[in-house]
Order: sequence, then structure tokens, then C-alpha cells
Amino acid sequence: MGVRLVVVDDHRLLAEALATALQLRGHRVLAVGTPVGAAAELVLHRRPEVCLLGVAHPEDGASFDAVRRIRRERPEVGIVVMGGAASLGGVAAAFGAGAAGYVRQDDRIEVVERALTRVRAGEAAVAPELLQAAFQHLLRPSAEPDDEAVRLLRLLTRREVQVLMRIAEGEDTREIAVGMSIAPSTARTHVQRVLMKLGARTRLEAAAVAARTGLLERAAQED
Repeated sequence: MGVRLVVVDDHRLLAEALATALQLRGHRVLAVGTPVGAAAELVLHRRPEVCLLGVAHPEDGASFDAVRRIRRERPEVGIVVMGGAASLGGVAAAFGAGAAGYVRQDDRIEVVERALTRVRAGEAAVAPELLQAAFQHLLRPSAEPDDEAVRLLRLLTRREVQVLMRIAEGEDTREIAVGMSIAPSTARTHVQRVLMKLGARTRLEAAAVAARTGLLERAAQED
């Protein structure tokens, strides 16, 4: 079954070309818009399953204001960002704002299509090499932990902080279970609780929240 989506890009011709290509592959494009700032209004009025958002300058934090608004007002809508791979900060910022997928501007249409399908299914969609690079970027310490770190630390148990540290290091559920000498089901439960308390849908998004707020650095200081 095709994905119901809206396509928004900073470049109108690219947005229309993407929409046409996806329609030919059996997907239902509800609307096409430009620039990225128009994405939130289109999503609110059209109610798609997924929003494909082409961002010309992912390193500009304001580029993801629409993503944050969509997550806040239509959290059921998955967001796939299409941007450059050169700016790791942009990749991390996309997930930090609430995107569930990231594809490169030079990826083939098949890659974009797979990302849309995965995000609709509630999964994260990002190339492994981009994921690894983004994790490394997120692990760089924040300059100053902010007050939000204190608030989030109060929500997490000591065990959950340990799990978050392992999430930020890129460990999967099996590795977390082995490293903490707990059952995989217990590790899975801890991961889900961490995501819920941080308001994150994916592990990468949780790591982005931790990096942005300096949560892990603050936790280390309080040990």
C-alpha cells in the first residue's frame, strides 16, 4: 500500500519532481509545497502519514522549526528529512527536532521510498554510516549543561541514566543487556522508559536530547 504524504522542499522544482516520482511508484501525494516553513501548515490541513521535507541548509537550526511544530501538534505524522550529508550537525539537529528519518539529497528514489515506508511503520530510517557519524557528533560534550538537564535527570532513575549512556554510545538492546548483566526483556523495558521520559521516538532522538541538554555530563558530575 502506498504512503500518504506531503512533499515540501526549499526548491519548488525538486519538490514537484519528487512528488511526481513517488506518485508514479504508487504513493499518494496530498500536497506539494515550498519552502520548508510551509510544511507544518500543509501537514495540519492534509493529515498525511509522512512528511518528506527537503532542507537546503540543515546546519541552520531554524530549518527544523516546522519539524518541531509537526511533532508537537501532529505527533502521529512521521517526518523524513532530505538534506546534505556534509553537515553532521544538521543530521543530528534533524533527529533532535523530531525527524524519524534522514536521506541524502543524492540518494536514489528507491532509498527515499524505503525511508518513507519505514517511518510510516514507526521505525527510524537513516543510512548506517550517517547514523554512526551522527552519534559521534552527539557524543561531543555540550559547552554548558542547561536547566533542562536537571529536570530530565529528576525523571530518570540511576539505572535509566546508565541505559541512556549506552544508547548514546550506539549500543543495541542485546549489547545493553550483556553490558549491564540483565535480561534482554528488561533492557528493552528500560529503553522504552527512557524514550518515554525524554519524549523521544527513537534512540538517536534520545541521544540528541542528552547531547543538547548536557544531561549525561550533569549526571557524571552528580555521581
